[in-house]
Amino acid sequence: MKAVMIMFDSLNLHMLEPYGCDWVKTPNFSRLAKKSVMFHKAFVGSMPCMPARRELHTGRYNFLHRSWGPLEPFDDSMPQILKDNGVYTYLVTDHYHYWEEGGANYHTKYSGFQFSRGQEGDLWIGDMHTPSFPNPNPNRSATPYGHQDWVNRVYMQKEELMPMPKTFSMGIDFIKRNQNKDNWFLQIETFDPHEPYFSPDCFKKLYDFDFSSHRDWPDYASGDEAPDQRELTEHFKYMNAALVSMCDKYLGKILDIMDEYDLWKDTMLIVNTDHGFLLGEHDFWGKCRMPFYNEIAHTPLFIWNPELNVADERRESLVQTIDIPATLLDYFNISKPEDMLGFSLNKVIENDLPVRDAGIFGIFGGHVNVTDGKYVYMRAPVNKNNAPLFQYTYMPANMRSAFSLESMHSLVGLAEPFSFTKGCRVMKIDTCGRSNWSGAHNFGHLLFDIENDPNQLNPINDPDIEMKMIALLIKAMQNADAPTEQFIRLGLDVFLK
Repeated sequence: MKAVMIMFDSLNLHMLEPYGCDWVKTPNFSRLAKKSVMFHKAFVGSMPCMPARRELHTGRYNFLHRSWGPLEPFDDSMPQILKDNGVYTYLVTDHYHYWEEGGANYHTKYSGFQFSRGQEGDLWIGDMHTPSFPNPNPNRSATPYGHQDWVNRVYMQKEELMPMPKTFSMGIDFIKRNQNKDNWFLQIETFDPHEPYFSPDCFKKLYDFDFSSHRDWPDYASGDEAPDQRELTEHFKYMNAALVSMCDKYLGKILDIMDEYDLWKDTMLIVNTDHGFLLGEHDFWGKCRMPFYNEIAHTPLFIWNPELNVADERRESLVQTIDIPATLLDYFNISKPEDMLGFSLNKVIENDLPVRDAGIFGIFGGHVNVTDGKYVYMRAPVNKNNAPLFQYTYMPANMRSAFSLESMHSLVGLAEPFSFTKGCRVMKIDTCGRSNWSGAHNFGHLLFDIENDPNQLNPINDPDIEMKMIALLIKAMQNADAPTEQFIRLGLDVFLK
């Protein structure tokens, strides 16, 4: 038994042909849809990058208890579990956040790994000279990561030198070396099509658009904060489309090698992403600074399971990121740990039988969102101070550094064990209302009928539906053993009395 998971970062469902897009060139995603089951109600769990990857290891939500950070000592790791049960696990990636303090122990759970450097502002090439070509993103010039990105590009002017092609090449090499072996799991993970939208001109030529503006890195902002981005909306959409088409090319290379070695007969294939991205929809660019509209939270997912032999079909049951590790463990005939909240998707793949009645998603300190597949309810903090809010962790690190001394001075003490901490008491750190994003209160609670309004342009006011969604939200939060103060922060405590 073998499995390959291809994971893209910030891949928008609405930019793919098989999901109904009629202008972005993605023929290999359409080819994949013919070879697999395509999920139409797949949703994120925890946002953004590393919180989503913690879910891919643990099958649990991250965002209710802490922000971006490493795996915890008590976490169950799917690649580690596979490895401990005789399955060789291998990661090839250009996702540079694995190199930082906030993601520093994820890759160590695999049997082996390879990295390709240079994405975004990866602190890679130590060259203090100013590049000879104009800075494509002067809006980023004041930041060290923006300047580093400019420098990195000097060393990857040819397509084969760019991180994504190198990553897929490493994955293909692994498959060629091991296609006759058994019991392995390969994770091919690329940062693309995450911004900046840096791609060779051959992909831009697929589109009838004037790419004379070379800017390819939008700020995370609203139109009021960055009005020039509102003017560049179409430009950024086409820059993203060119990079999505590049992703499509390299997806096709994996499909080719699956065909060449007839791996479809004994190899599971999963193609997924961590989240989407706003390209001017709702007058926002980016993620994390606004409610998690469908463009961010509703994600593409494709699965081929050779044991079930179901292809070229779509599924409508609600699924989430946390279901992927349980699905992989089930495929290799390994029982999932009792702390894993996700479900194997075999029943969904086979007969579209639901595995859950609701799913929750969000970012630490933001809205806590719930969907049943028909409605999305976004529950905001009830006070502008966004309190009470505590981090629970043994691993006090964010993206690029450890927690600040100021944050560590806010240590309240050790909390009593949660149901999933294996009896361990963890540090309880007061955020004083600070989080990855603290603006959710300004938007208030939002309720959408996503079946009839998938673009979420018209919030609805229906107290009966809202109460139904609140009940689902509370049940899911309780099942995840959410901290008591999360119910208070969201004003849900009144429904518990």
